[in-house]
Amino acid sequence: MDRKKQIMIAATESFSQFGYKATTMELVSKIAKVGKGTIYNYFSNKEELLKAIIQNIAIEMREVANQAIRSENSFIDNFNNVLHHVVVFKDQHELTIKLSQEAIQLGTPIVTEALDALEEEICLFIEERIATAIERREIRPCEPRITAFLMFKMYINLVNDWKLRGNESLLKDEVADLIQLYFIEGLAPTS
Repeated sequence: MDRKKQIMIAATESFSQFGYKATTMELVSKIAKVGKGTIYNYFSNKEELLKAIIQNIAIEMREVANQAIRSENSFIDNFNNVLHHVVVFKDQHELTIKLSQEAIQLGTPIVTEALDALEEEICLFIEERIATAIERREIRPCEPRITAFLMFKMYINLVNDWKLRGNESLLKDEVADLIQLYFIEGLAPTS
């Protein structure tokens, strides 16, 4: 394994276990079994190291999302399937869990930035799919960037925030039905 990858794996382990704020380059060097100076050959500081790790997670998420898409499915079915897989991935990834906790509890600015960058990557992926769906006339013309943002936020709110407010968790199909109702059909009465 190359040194850079070894350092990133060690830093991911440390950030996952201790959080960003409590992780030091000294701790990363011990976990990676490299000299502290070796880390600085690849990363100028802890912030740059975290950003590189988040970029890798974004790449992994994109792969998970691409694998969830089925050519025979409608846009909305693929949207729900992709976000379900991405949310499950994110919720099972120890680093994103720890960083989310740190962002909420401590409000560490770099952690908030890193999570925002990850969210932006997800929204960009959705935006690309919306643009394709518009071209294929699967959905009517709209502003893809805004629509992607709104759809993602609605999905996250239905999956996570709804439960955090003391409500019973919604099933995957219930979330899909709500997205279908609000985004695809709209609330206008049918004639």
